[in-house]
Amino acid sequence: MNETMDKRIAYLEFVNRENSFHHHRYDDDMRQFEMLKNGDMNAVDESRRMMYSDEIGHLSDDPVKNMRYLNICHATLCTRFAIEGGMDPEKAYNASDIFIRRCDAADTLDEQYDLHMEMIEYFTKQVISAKKANVYSKQVIHCMEYIGSHLHEEILVSRLADMVKLNASYLSVLFKEQTGMNISEYITAKRMETAENMLKFSDFTLSEISDILHYSSYSHFARTFRRYCDTSPKKYRDTHYRRTVMTE
Repeated sequence: MNETMDKRIAYLEFVNRENSFHHHRYDDDMRQFEMLKNGDMNAVDESRRMMYSDEIGHLSDDPVKNMRYLNICHATLCTRFAIEGGMDPEKAYNASDIFIRRCDAADTLDEQYDLHMEMIEYFTKQVISAKKANVYSKQVIHCMEYIGSHLHEEILVSRLADMVKLNASYLSVLFKEQTGMNISEYITAKRMETAENMLKFSDFTLSEISDILHYSSYSHFARTFRRYCDTSPKKYRDTHYRRTVMTE
């Protein structure tokens, strides 16, 4: 049985090569789901870009069936990454069941494409809601959103305090009470989370990532990364970053 399967795979690889077809790189394919898990609405645009490319899987000669099968796979991945992002598991599984049943009933390609986009948007918004539902005050949420959008800049507690109209000392206490981290720890954690994604999915050099995340030197960035991830940025990239080398 395994030998027969290996032969079929080898033949399909030959056919795809002859027709200059290749699947998405794994890292490209996963980027949209990492965005979903992080509650980043750019996941919607990324998913649209991927789904309308010429590199989606060929699971059926019937275009509607092909898209239906892809959507079912997509629903499974959305569910898993949404749960990792904080969505209630039971709610995520039930939503997945509903989307899969709707995909099964959709008879046109346009309906399948619309369902695909609705699905990625729904799960991403659910992750965003879950992340905000941890009983954070509006001032802390505002600070968290600001930090997430300004990791490339110096972020001062005094600036955050002015922004939310609170005393800096009181804001620091409030932030620690609600998140379990002080503000500087939270900023570092978000920078490390972003660094991991950049090391996995971008072509930026290690020094460029350090600069983008506003570290004074690469050595400072590397020490911080090692403390959080128990490995160096270089080793992390060597382990997680994959590049598909296409040959003519």
